[in-house]
Amino acid sequence: MSKKVRVRFAPSPTGGLHIGGVRTALYNYLYAKKHHGDFILRIEDTDQNRYVEGAEDYIVNALAWCGLTFDESPKKGGDYGPYRQSERKAIYLEYAEKLVELGKAYYAFDTTEELAEQRKELESSGRTFIYNSKNRQALSNSLSMTEEEFKSKRSSGANYVIRFLTPEDETIELYDSVRGSMQIDSNILDDKVLFKSDGMPTYHLANIVDDHLMKITHVIRGEEWLPSLALHKQLYDAFGWDTPEFSHLPLILKPTGKGKLSKRDGEKGGFPIFPISWKDSIGYREAGYFPEAVINFLALLGWNPGTEQELFSLDQLVEVFSIERVHSAGARFNLDKTKWMNQQYMQIYDEKQLGEAFAKELYSQPKGMLSKFSIDYIVNVVTLIKERAVFISDFWELSNYFFIAPLKYNSKAIKKQWKPDTAAILKQSIDIFQEVREFNSEAVETDIKSWIANQNLSLGKVMPPLRLVLVGDMKGPHIFDVIALIGKNETISRIETAIKKLG
Repeated sequence: MSKKVRVRFAPSPTGGLHIGGVRTALYNYLYAKKHHGDFILRIEDTDQNRYVEGAEDYIVNALAWCGLTFDESPKKGGDYGPYRQSERKAIYLEYAEKLVELGKAYYAFDTTEELAEQRKELESSGRTFIYNSKNRQALSNSLSMTEEEFKSKRSSGANYVIRFLTPEDETIELYDSVRGSMQIDSNILDDKVLFKSDGMPTYHLANIVDDHLMKITHVIRGEEWLPSLALHKQLYDAFGWDTPEFSHLPLILKPTGKGKLSKRDGEKGGFPIFPISWKDSIGYREAGYFPEAVINFLALLGWNPGTEQELFSLDQLVEVFSIERVHSAGARFNLDKTKWMNQQYMQIYDEKQLGEAFAKELYSQPKGMLSKFSIDYIVNVVTLIKERAVFISDFWELSNYFFIAPLKYNSKAIKKQWKPDTAAILKQSIDIFQEVREFNSEAVETDIKSWIANQNLSLGKVMPPLRLVLVGDMKGPHIFDVIALIGKNETISRIETAIKKLG
């Protein structure tokens, strides 16, 4: 590539950032970093009617949580700012009028009421109203007016818009790196408004002008913008500018595979669609997902590496990512796969970090007694139980017996494991626990199993009941790891308590 790669993520601050938007940002980031280029954030806030307070900060914070950092942005600055369109609005009229001078655009004075009447009239006969070469000469614009009429209209202060002059009877050649070559008949296109009567540009004009001035080389955006590609290509050609390479990403589909994933799908299915919480909607962060897992599963929604590998760090994704392996078909959201991904990251996540996160939950318990456990103890507990966890919020259910002795015992396990001689056998085991010199998992296991063998007992006579009285259920990691961690005194105390309760 001769030019330095420059890509941009250009959201509108109209609400929370859907995970589809996060994936678009991710693919832009990966492409830029793969080619040692720049990743830019531009806020497209020309539609002030839909602007939502706090949405811009939310977008920045959400992407930061995902590990996506910008080389240029409204807050970071850069050589091609400002990076908010509302701060650039003074430049757009100049470019709209430039197109008029080049004969590629024109002024239109049609009122909303006049256009509504035209639309109603055509729809009554089963036709569709399109403002283009088929009817523009019969409408109120600078093409249908004499020079005197036009000057009079302008001097009267009448509201106007500037529309793109779509050519008649032309075949527009398009190329998208995901979908290949396409051809569009210009006669099916309308003359889009480029500059509005309120003095603000439309998305189409502002987008093209900003991309050109910011030297954007590759436009990677969602499939919903594919219908705009013909206009955008024509605008580049009209200005005589180099056209960037376009890539339109596939939709993220509902879990059923039918239709675009929406907020309602998340509410109905009980899963997040925002990276971090927005308004009353919980985010992946608050639901307990690791950012690395979110980035990993989003990367695989619409792209594949061409191998069987499924777990990738962000740096590894940068190394292997390519636009050529992005699918053109929609990618179905799979909740089970996202949970599986989070569980895989649980296994490789730093245990001290997991322990510290769990400790915050434990230390905030109203019982207060949990604060007596050291962070080292909690980390050791996490090490033993994390392979069964999907989220940190699962830790308490999986490990509460490490902190609090069982208050009750699984009734089905009692019927199956507690025999007439169980209490006597466990009472004898107390002496063995008392005599173990180095109270670690290996030493305790050796001594207990030697005692079992010497007494001609079976493991089934001792080990299941022992787990029941220590844990309260037939669950948990290797029982001797549990014994070593809760310690000699607690082990003996729990056996004695169970003998009294279950007799």
